[in-house]
Amino acid sequence: MKAIRTCALLLAAAFQTQAFAQNLAAPQAKNIIFFLGDGMGPTTITAARIYKYKEEGLLNFERLDRTARIKTYSNDAMVTDSAPSMGAYMTGVKINNDVISRKDAKPQSPGKDANGNPSVDRCGENNGSAPMTILELAKAAGRSVGAITTTELTHATPASTFSHVCNRNTVYTIAQQIVPGGAGYNERLKDGVDVLMGGGRPFFTPYDAKANPKGRADGRDLLAELESRGYFVAATRGDMMSALPNRKFVGIYADSHLDYATVRKPTQPTLAEMASKSIELLSKNPKGFFLMVEGGKIDHALHDSNAKNALEEVVDFDNAIQAALDRMRSIDPGLEHTLIVVTADHDHTMVMNGYPKRGNPILGIVRDVATGQPALDADGKTYTTLVYGGGPNRQELRSDVDDARAQALDYRQEAGVRLPGEGHGGGDVKLYAVGAGSAPFKGTIENTRVFDLMKAAAGL
Repeated sequence: MKAIRTCALLLAAAFQTQAFAQNLAAPQAKNIIFFLGDGMGPTTITAARIYKYKEEGLLNFERLDRTARIKTYSNDAMVTDSAPSMGAYMTGVKINNDVISRKDAKPQSPGKDANGNPSVDRCGENNGSAPMTILELAKAAGRSVGAITTTELTHATPASTFSHVCNRNTVYTIAQQIVPGGAGYNERLKDGVDVLMGGGRPFFTPYDAKANPKGRADGRDLLAELESRGYFVAATRGDMMSALPNRKFVGIYADSHLDYATVRKPTQPTLAEMASKSIELLSKNPKGFFLMVEGGKIDHALHDSNAKNALEEVVDFDNAIQAALDRMRSIDPGLEHTLIVVTADHDHTMVMNGYPKRGNPILGIVRDVATGQPALDADGKTYTTLVYGGGPNRQELRSDVDDARAQALDYRQEAGVRLPGEGHGGGDVKLYAVGAGSAPFKGTIENTRVFDLMKAAAGL
């Protein structure tokens, strides 16, 4: 009798273990929101945290449940650019630098048209293959999909969700791939991406020597084509706010990239407003949605060696994450059916140096812990806490810098190596996750693994 009882208990335990394993493997997230802080490496996060909340504080996204370190190298380079790093997240495949969501493709720069614009696609046939993106997989499963950004909508990060081209600068081709029914349309998008927001109006509208010198040489008005396909087309924040959740939506708010948060025109929405509106539009689908949200201007400020705007952009990005969290928690309490992932595509070369006293402004000059007086370099000059490994602002003979200048909005931090512009770093980046299916996001993982985990969580 004892043996029978023991056998029964073992069988029961085995069934429970099997059921538990099946439960873990079962898809949980019908909604995924993927936040990408372009260039937002670990030092940038730390500096933004201190800038906004002091050393002891935390950014909103730093409070999320799960964390991981992400390896960022591309298929052909130790230090990646934004195209293959975002492509790895979206497709699960390592991609060559400059290539948008194409496996084994060789980058080929576009040629110039009769107007001098780089609109001639020279990728050629059989130049790599196009793996499915997670946005395309979500669309195939009947879910709503969206991509929003503070950069041009055709920029590397948003493009990697819905486009497949051999070179990130083939922006006119990228634009036509999102127009349902038009020449060059990406048929995997079915009836179209449901929500699109960003800048880059000339790539969607016809060339005009005076009014639109960067416009399309083929004469197509892609915004008019989108409108004819049932899209609500917005040009301003006011337009966006008035959109009702019964139509597809495209908002192009600038000729180029959107403004920095510090100088944003009132006609342009904040990233938080864009994220909230996107959730309002997408969440009407009972099958769920996939939304990509990019804080793209972080990268632009870092490339300009302009730390203040970079930190302000991280704070703006963080505000958008909190707005989305609040919105989703009201729709899906406990985030039982929603996965939120926050990460970066690559690092930059900004570092913190010296031994500044606690409480010293992160953008200020280094001050001694004991005396509070300005610290001096080996040549007797003052210097800032934040500097860059490479960039345009390298002084052969350094001069003093004071706090007022160092903290000005237009100040460009000094660099160790003189380069035409500040470049990317090759270090790991951080990832934060919360909600349904977030438990496996841990440890040090490949950027391609993020795609696998999101796909599994959503059952795609």
